[in-house]
Amino acid sequence: MASETWPALPYEEWKDTYATLHMWTQIVGKVALALAPPINHSWAIAMRVTPRGISTQSLPHGKRSFTMEFDFVSHRLVIETSDGDTGSLQLAPTTVADFYREVMKALAELSLPVTIWPMPVEIPDPVRFDRDIQHHSYVPEQANRFWRVLVQIDRVFNASRCEFLGKCSPVNFFWGSFDLAITRFSGRTAPPREGPAFMRDAYSHEVISHGFWPGSGPVLEPAFYSYAVPEPAGLKDARVRPDGAYYHRELGEFILPYEVVRNSPAPDAAIYAFIDSTYDAASTLGHWDRGALERVPAKAEP
Repeated sequence: MASETWPALPYEEWKDTYATLHMWTQIVGKVALALAPPINHSWAIAMRVTPRGISTQSLPHGKRSFTMEFDFVSHRLVIETSDGDTGSLQLAPTTVADFYREVMKALAELSLPVTIWPMPVEIPDPVRFDRDIQHHSYVPEQANRFWRVLVQIDRVFNASRCEFLGKCSPVNFFWGSFDLAITRFSGRTAPPREGPAFMRDAYSHEVISHGFWPGSGPVLEPAFYSYAVPEPAGLKDARVRPDGAYYHRELGEFILPYEVVRNSPAPDAAIYAFIDSTYDAASTLGHWDRGALERVPAKAEP
């Protein structure tokens, strides 16, 4: 049954906060992009879910390091340094342009100056951060609800990787696409992919990805997704679980609406069913070496 453990997140209700928060996270993400080492698949610049919000990983700045965390409990952007300095900004209705200026000012005051390319990515019709006065909404309760959803999904996604012995990503929050994702790798290289460098790197090897995002493009509702790159023949016609999951032909991905999960009698089980069934179909049709990539269940004692 639906509960506050899995709160409602209606797209139409929170879309303005979502759009503003997306731009704010891109500003912080661009700081990470400017400073973090170029670890494969953009993993060093991705954010992680925390007990209070979402945070960058530790970012180097000379001999110091720091983190930037969106705290959705106290509704602050908190900056903490390795030498004990702290700074913060209140998360409240303000334009992206003002937020950008305040972030740069806070970093400079902590002797952490950084220059970023102030242009959003992975969205249609981007507007430079320093000129964006269109996005300025922030409803604290909505942002808190979104984070509480991420806490639950992060927990399930992390547990889902335990039986997979191959290369697997951490559970990453990608600020460009504003989604939480986990990716398994077959170990084989993939056909070369066109597009920007970060996309070519992300799909340099065969992958099966699972994730969650709060709605965008042709799916304007929170949903789980799954896809394989390259997509093996026959995948779009595979039967997957649970009831309510389907293949979205425009996206080329399996979709499981969040409302199906939160109204399920066992939300965790519904997500596991989606992950397991989509992985099973994609890895089997893609001829992955599952015997080498998966943990063999221990036999029961006689």
